[in-house]
Amino acid sequence: MGKRYTIDPITRLEGHGKIEIFTDDKGDVINAYFQVPQLRGFEKFCQGRPVEEVPRIVPRICGVCPEAHHLCSAKAVDALYHVEPPSAAKKLRELMYMAHFVHSHIAHFYALAAADFVVGPHAPVAERNILGVVNKVGLEVGGLVLQQRSNAQRVQEIIGGKATHPVCALPGGMSKALNEDERVEIEKTGLEAIDFGLTGLGLFNDIVLKNSDYVDLIKSDMYSLNIHNMGLVDENNKVNFYHGKVRVVDTEGKELYKYSPNEYLDYVAEHTEPISYLKYPFLKKIGWKGLVEGQDGPLYWATPLSRMNAADGMTTPKAQEAYDKFYDTLGGKPVKATLATHWARLIELLYAAERWVELAKDPEITSPEVRADITETPSEGVGILEAPRGTLTHHYVTDENGIVQKVNLIVGTTNNNGPISMSIKKAAQGVITKGVEVKEGILNMVEMAFRAYDPCLSCATHSIPGRIPLLINIRDKHGNIIDTIKS
Repeated sequence: MGKRYTIDPITRLEGHGKIEIFTDDKGDVINAYFQVPQLRGFEKFCQGRPVEEVPRIVPRICGVCPEAHHLCSAKAVDALYHVEPPSAAKKLRELMYMAHFVHSHIAHFYALAAADFVVGPHAPVAERNILGVVNKVGLEVGGLVLQQRSNAQRVQEIIGGKATHPVCALPGGMSKALNEDERVEIEKTGLEAIDFGLTGLGLFNDIVLKNSDYVDLIKSDMYSLNIHNMGLVDENNKVNFYHGKVRVVDTEGKELYKYSPNEYLDYVAEHTEPISYLKYPFLKKIGWKGLVEGQDGPLYWATPLSRMNAADGMTTPKAQEAYDKFYDTLGGKPVKATLATHWARLIELLYAAERWVELAKDPEITSPEVRADITETPSEGVGILEAPRGTLTHHYVTDENGIVQKVNLIVGTTNNNGPISMSIKKAAQGVITKGVEVKEGILNMVEMAFRAYDPCLSCATHSIPGRIPLLINIRDKHGNIIDTIKS
């Protein structure tokens, strides 16, 4: 008789989720499910609010990536009021956002993901955490991690008004300008962030890339997906986190689509399944075909890896060097190795630090011209940027008085729901086979598949009808379902 393995809760992520794995009577995996039982209702309770309040509401979705929601919301509100912020305001927003990317990527790599490589996927649970990582890499590196996160928080506080849940972006621009003393402080900490980014890539090289077992794991079939890639690019098809068009390249690296924010509904649609509060976005022009891989499949990645796959390079020199090494090492574009996302995340951290310094040195960054006048009647607006976890879309519709009538959010983790589900199944099928004793370390290797995505389930979940359906399974003493009650 087949067995059922439940990982509940899954660990080292933001939010709540579980994994159900089912085997046949031989012990081979026949299916695995990624389920998200939590719900957040932000799309509904933003309705009826003045739209200028929404950029201050949506950061409360999550304490991990509030800057992403704040700035994406601000971009949507700009579009809704048909106003273009001054150049200095856009640069200030991006400067804060680069610090946020550094802050977020440090948190995921060092606190959540690194233990699986630095300490080891089969290490005791009590050691497979941030303290275990510090024990391996040393207190000096651990201190650098804390200091660099603190520095990035400080930049977000200076520009955003608060280190978490910022309040700086207003319709048409920013609430205040940057002064010269603040600029000098931000430039100094940005230079330190560049050095830290290089240190992180050096650690990855020494600990992961020089370990043949880890390299084999990264390149293995059980940690790979053959699907399309999404990412925001500038006019030269280079990676840009704050502004540009969304580019989708196929499984061979060829451009499929490139679209502006207000066109997103022509290219992305969302599918639902009763097992989860998390929707399944897909490429609308291909059509929903289920959780399938391949050139004809509808699914795409929206991750640090997919951003690099979708782009033609980076705009900063040190990140470009790291980008070239990445593809030289892994056999060219596009890379399909799920675990390589961790490496891509460190390259993005370095890019964000370099861009941070570029913006801090820009002569316009201290301009007092940081807000444009609002003259148009509000209507409908879409904002898109790259959150650390993937492409983020905010879409608002208001009445003529600016009162919100409709909100749609597609966050990075929502985009990645299908790929996460597929990655979990492939990893489970790779490590759980006939004759294998399923211990905690084996189940952790299944969790490593979703951990590569740095999922934020608090951001991602909501119910289409606007209410929480209730599903109660009643089981007998053997665990068999004998009745189901639905509301």
